[in-house]
Amino acid sequence: GSSIYNPKDGSFHFEQGPIFTNILLADEINRASPRTQSALLEAMSEQQVTIEGTCHTLPSPFAVIATQNPVEYHGTYPLPEAQLDRFTMQISLGYPQASEEKEILLGQKKRHPLESLEPVVTLSEVEEARTAVREIGFEEPVVDYLLALTEASRSEPRLKLGVSPRGSLAMFRAAQALAWADGRDYVRPDDIKELAVPVLAHRLVLDTKAKYAGVSKADVVNELVSSVEVPA
Repeated sequence: GSSIYNPKDGSFHFEQGPIFTNILLADEINRASPRTQSALLEAMSEQQVTIEGTCHTLPSPFAVIATQNPVEYHGTYPLPEAQLDRFTMQISLGYPQASEEKEILLGQKKRHPLESLEPVVTLSEVEEARTAVREIGFEEPVVDYLLALTEASRSEPRLKLGVSPRGSLAMFRAAQALAWADGRDYVRPDDIKELAVPVLAHRLVLDTKAKYAGVSKADVVNELVSSVEVPA
């Protein structure tokens, strides 16, 4: 957003920008300049933006969904570790199946699907779901298992940077959400195993030797999951 000058009375008024929304889609985020990327940090961590010294609270709920091109594409910038750490998950969609791609093509035969897009959930329903997720039980042995996994990443010799406390909290909330979506009122160690790669891998920084050896972050996470003892 920015301050807009009103020539009629000589005053300025704040005009909200596109970030003032409930769900912000940052398409091809790694084509944005590092300065633009860093501007998202405050919004993603504090749910506010500071413009000309004034803090503006963003709508609630607020979430950022971003897409990015493969790093080998021209004109892309690597996302800084601090920004990656603020994304709960990173997933790779890959190519659609033939049947799915056919559906995409036929869906645009006469008009663009966005023209008939309808809401599937209300803001109040989202808030109710968020409240319900936070009520999901997380027994102490399962918490200890989560922490043992993140701690193992911090002492892994192939990593220059392990999972941060923010990453541990993201796993905590994601595991609660998965349990809720599965119709359970408690988190299981299997929830953490299932979420380990999408929630933790993008937060890691491999050392140079591991990179040249062709080791992936997902490989390291899977090995850590296999090595950390699961509570009985």
